[in-house]
Amino acid sequence: MQFDFFPSRTLTLYLAKLFAVRIVAMLAVLVLVLMMLDLLSTSGDILAAPGNGQGELWTYVTLRVPQLVARFLPYSVLLATIIALVTLNQNSEVIAMKAAGLSAHQVLAPLLLTAAVVSAISFTFNEVVVTRTTETLKAWEANDFGPIPQESGVRSNVYLTDGNDILTASSLAGQGSDMTMRGVTWYRRGDGGMLVEQVRAESASYAGPGWRLENAARFDVASADTTRLPELVVAEGLTPAQIALESVDPDTQNFVELFRSIGAYEDAGRRTAELRATWWHKLSGPLSTFLMPLLGAIAAFGLARSGQLFLRAIIAMALGFAYFVIDNAALAMGSFGGYPPFLAAWAPFFLFLLIGETVLIRTEE
Repeated sequence: MQFDFFPSRTLTLYLAKLFAVRIVAMLAVLVLVLMMLDLLSTSGDILAAPGNGQGELWTYVTLRVPQLVARFLPYSVLLATIIALVTLNQNSEVIAMKAAGLSAHQVLAPLLLTAAVVSAISFTFNEVVVTRTTETLKAWEANDFGPIPQESGVRSNVYLTDGNDILTASSLAGQGSDMTMRGVTWYRRGDGGMLVEQVRAESASYAGPGWRLENAARFDVASADTTRLPELVVAEGLTPAQIALESVDPDTQNFVELFRSIGAYEDAGRRTAELRATWWHKLSGPLSTFLMPLLGAIAAFGLARSGQLFLRAIIAMALGFAYFVIDNAALAMGSFGGYPPFLAAWAPFFLFLLIGETVLIRTEE
């Protein structure tokens, strides 16, 4: 038996190229189909905004595709693994490799190496591209697909509290005293939590202290009267520094930015379980592609003529999709405090790493 994980350079390059081509093909098919379905449901809202046309549809595609790539890359690797290994099995190439003295791990080594490279690319792509496009797309959606805000630090669907009172905004942009809001609603509540008045305004800016609402419409609950006001200052207890803490969106921050936000939350005595679980998942999420060749390995072995090849492919697919289900469930539990953040992000990865190794060793080694 050969003890080198890559005993043949030619064989390694052949398997790696075979696997990489199928990953790209499966990812292209998935993203194309899902993007078309997404456009069917979203194009009406995009074109409903004044001035929008075909150019805005293409803008939406450029912003949405990176999200689809990041989300479905692990699925593509899983499907590519099963297709590649089933093909090798049917063509008796796996039998030839094992007859030459290669173990199951040596057969899978080029695929695992390729998956590790894909994991590194996925992490870099998420940090550099996906966080920025997600930030822009959320701001655009919050603006009802109107002109895309050009300010830095754009956040959407902001919910803020000032004692009993509540301030919401469809989008928030800028930093410090230059911070501005759009689609603002102010709810003033009494001591018992009952709503006293509601104020709506198109925009708000920092008045130092408080927030100045422009062209506000105030609705008094007791009298059921609506009053138009040229401007109104509300939420004098809310500062830009507090809002920066309240409106952290982990999907729009990269690994380093989110780490700093977690530190700021901890300094302020805020709960950080959800943010920290997402922070760890920024590492474990891309690394899940490394697991897919191991979970799909059962499709590579066993005689193709035994009639069990299709069953093996189904088992491999079930293992892969079970990982995604458990990973999402664990992350949700970590966000609600049911699991420690580190355990929520990494437990599914190590669990299925052991399951994949156990199945491979017991059946083939």
